[in-house]
Amino acid sequence: MLLLLLSLLLLLPLAVLLWRPRSWDARLVRLQHRVAWGALCWAAAWQQKRLAQSTLHAGQSQQQALRRCLHGAQGPRCTLRGSTDISTFRNHLPLTKASQAQEEESGGQPLPPTSNRYHGEASLQATLLGLAALNKAYPEVLAPGGTARVTASSPWPYPLPWPWHDLGQVSPTGTKDPRVLLLEALRSPGLRALEAGTAAELLDVFLDLEAHGEELAEAIAAGNPGAPLPRRAAELREALEQGTRGLALRLWPKLQVVVTLDAGGQAEAVAALGALWCQGLTFFSPAYAASGGVLGLSLWPEQPHGLYLLPPGAPFIELLPLKEGTREEATPTVLLAEAQKGKEYELVLTNHASLTRCRLGDVVQVVGVYNQCPVVKFICRLGQTLSVRGEDTGEDVFSEALGRAVGQWPGAKLLDHSWVESTILDSSEGSAPHYEVFVALKGLRNLSEENRDKLDHCLQETSTRYKYLRFRGSMGPAQVHLVGQGAFRELRAALAACPSAPFPPEMPRVLRHRPLAQCLQRRVVS
Repeated sequence: MLLLLLSLLLLLPLAVLLWRPRSWDARLVRLQHRVAWGALCWAAAWQQKRLAQSTLHAGQSQQQALRRCLHGAQGPRCTLRGSTDISTFRNHLPLTKASQAQEEESGGQPLPPTSNRYHGEASLQATLLGLAALNKAYPEVLAPGGTARVTASSPWPYPLPWPWHDLGQVSPTGTKDPRVLLLEALRSPGLRALEAGTAAELLDVFLDLEAHGEELAEAIAAGNPGAPLPRRAAELREALEQGTRGLALRLWPKLQVVVTLDAGGQAEAVAALGALWCQGLTFFSPAYAASGGVLGLSLWPEQPHGLYLLPPGAPFIELLPLKEGTREEATPTVLLAEAQKGKEYELVLTNHASLTRCRLGDVVQVVGVYNQCPVVKFICRLGQTLSVRGEDTGEDVFSEALGRAVGQWPGAKLLDHSWVESTILDSSEGSAPHYEVFVALKGLRNLSEENRDKLDHCLQETSTRYKYLRFRGSMGPAQVHLVGQGAFRELRAALAACPSAPFPPEMPRVLRHRPLAQCLQRRVVS
């Protein structure tokens, strides 16, 4: 209903558009922008008021969210529709893990591909509040011509109707071709914000820009018919000649913020972009999203990247406490208002279609509070572990060890990585089982044996269990392979083509299927 009313409000500029004389084009653009921005401010204020009320009474709000969830239930568990008692809900619906929940829902059959967007209330709320927060922190970002999107996908969870989707954008409407989007951004030196679906996708854009810089410069010099841009082409060539570090600000001197959607496995891409191409820029994600929907709202662009408010509305979220010093479950789930600052929890999401209480594997730590709801930061994903001898090396432990090792490789910057048990690639025949590690690097073209050995040493320093198994000879040393440019893009494409592929694409660190691991194995260069 809200979108319908706002769409009607926005018909005035459209009516003017149908009969305007050509001399009115610039005036119409300004009028359209003012109307769109005014409607956005009104809608965002309404959403902010709703959020404030719901978070002040988080327990009551979660009861309402549970009631809506049960009302929309289907299948054999829909007998719970009449109950909103949390204890009854928990007793009747045991916790399941994500992979188990998918198998139950599919009945053993492959799941159809999931939608590439969440058109729900939480997604709309995240988009409206995110745009308002971004404008408050950076007032000129949403001005006409202030923003460009350089990937086919958008970082905003909800696709806004006309003319909101053009608010501040220089990107051609409806265009999905990454080259066209990048060229349009490069033709606009006054950009204030750069948008991409995810940080990993933006990383691909900058790598392509460096690889095909001369070709892009020639296309810009040719320009549109009657509008060549030789000066801008020269600026592009000069910016590229000065190297990777700080490239974004050389191309767009007024650039202030990079907007991407946060999802699992994006931290390395954000770190690489921030240290190299986007040095000196702020990163902002309007939401934290997982395959189950938008889970967290980002309301503070000026704060450190990665802080999210868990809202009490749909989808229905529970928190599973973890034992201190371990990643094992400690007690039954708690609601949002019961979360304790400093504690770590695994996110639990209820699927309203089949009433499945799914453990997502995403571990968060409570770092603050907004009214009665927790503000969290992402820690790790429980499912991203390897265990060839029962050692259970987790994503956070391995990433710490790999970060230490790469820090000892002169000139190297880690762009991406994945790892796999040697048995999946049949590479442990005649030797002890071990880890096969695939890395993408900037600044290093070959890995010496000394550099490869440093990862094994760092793993032993980080994990006492790994060190013990290596000392006994039960495990072999981790094998490190350098892959060429585009290898991880190919892996993401293979993942996106899989049945039930989530959006946004969560980049797995652990590969458990041979065809996926072979995507990287085929691209090894050192």
